[in-house]
Amino acid sequence: MNTDNRVTVTDIDIPFGRLIVIFIIWGLAAVPAAIILGIIFSLISLLFTGFLGGIVGVTGHM
Repeated sequence: MNTDNRVTVTDIDIPFGRLIVIFIIWGLAAVPAAIILGIIFSLISLLFTGFLGGIVGVTGHM
């Protein structure tokens, strides 16, 4: 039994107005995602800064 089903998409017909709506929705969805990623990266940065700052505080030099 051959389970290799290949599909080739040759054309997608999306009206221009609908395409604009899709881009606006993606743009609005990107804002909260960017905020969440910013918070995550800030927390990671704070952890590394605290760790390296602790090393400098204990040893007296970097």
